[in-house]
Amino acid sequence: MTPAHAFALTPEQRRMVEETRSLARDVLAPIAEGGDPGRVNRTLVGALAEHGLLPRLFPASAGGSREDDRISALELCLLREALAMESTEAETALALQGLGAYPILLSGSPEQVRRWIPPVAGGAAVPAFALTEPEHGSDAGALELAAEPDGDGWRLTGQKAFISNAPEADVYTLFARTTPDSGPKGVTAFVVPGDAAGLSGTSIELIAPHPIGRLELDGVRVSGEDVLGDVDGGFRVAMRTLDLFRPSVGAFAVGMAQAALDAAVAHAGARRAFGRPLREFQAVSHALAEMATRTQAARLLVYAAASTYDADPEDGAVTRASAMAKLAATEAAQWVVDRAVQIHGARALERGHLLEHLYREVRAPRIYEGTTEIQREIVARELYR
Repeated sequence: MTPAHAFALTPEQRRMVEETRSLARDVLAPIAEGGDPGRVNRTLVGALAEHGLLPRLFPASAGGSREDDRISALELCLLREALAMESTEAETALALQGLGAYPILLSGSPEQVRRWIPPVAGGAAVPAFALTEPEHGSDAGALELAAEPDGDGWRLTGQKAFISNAPEADVYTLFARTTPDSGPKGVTAFVVPGDAAGLSGTSIELIAPHPIGRLELDGVRVSGEDVLGDVDGGFRVAMRTLDLFRPSVGAFAVGMAQAALDAAVAHAGARRAFGRPLREFQAVSHALAEMATRTQAARLLVYAAASTYDADPEDGAVTRASAMAKLAATEAAQWVVDRAVQIHGARALERGHLLEHLYREVRAPRIYEGTTEIQREIVARELYR
């Protein structure tokens, strides 16, 4: 199937999708399989840079290959969807390089950009986006990690949890509270090197192994030069990045749904039961039709949200469109993968089967970067603006 023909993509965009899929299937997937589960795969990150995918995320002025200042949201979605169809590990590695680095690219000083973005774009440095805390996931405005004044800087003390690429990242975009009892308006973003004194961490083991962990900050010293954007302006730094990346979470989900659908279509056409192919049973054929419809509907919402962002990142419609896209795509992908497992039967439950892998992978996107419930809250709130 060629799903990227939807939404009137240009020939160049369709070619990019096909080339990315081929690269993921033939080159990146074998590298991903050779990695240590639950750890940063630096060989894979290097391959993403070597084969030109990482540089596509960043401008040439900062070590990337783009002529413009940032990647378009639609192109980011197409890359993530194409990678997810062939290698979820490669998709995640690319996404995390972007998510960790874009706060620096969008809000950093020229010195911060010069120091960190070229090595990230070149695959030599691994960044991380450190927002979530043990007691504050969806309610990001309630962060407690304290930034206490210390001369011309601050001391950071507290914990972060469920941080992708932690504790192995080379640099963290880390959000801390500089003004107590002030909600989102009292949060500041800092650039913190991974080897900073007082910074430590441990890995977290999830049902789908990803490089993710906890961070402990014991009086980590940061200066005014380490602030991203403005003091007490960190929430905007986070939201600028998430507005760009949230539709592409939906694209990741769509890629997994498409992979599951393709596997189910192939299996139902080849597998025979009671003297005929599975696809000739109405229960199976109707399930396939519903899987295809939900996948395509989710894809179109994702592309529409990305196009809305590209037209004007400050447009008030971006928030609602992005929330709808992530909500619909992640929920649809969970359903499609589950139905694909059902059509395959017990063989899909075997360790190492594509659908066993997707069944574990597809669960997390309904939670991170805003849960399904939070997306519904956003959509409902936007209806009354």
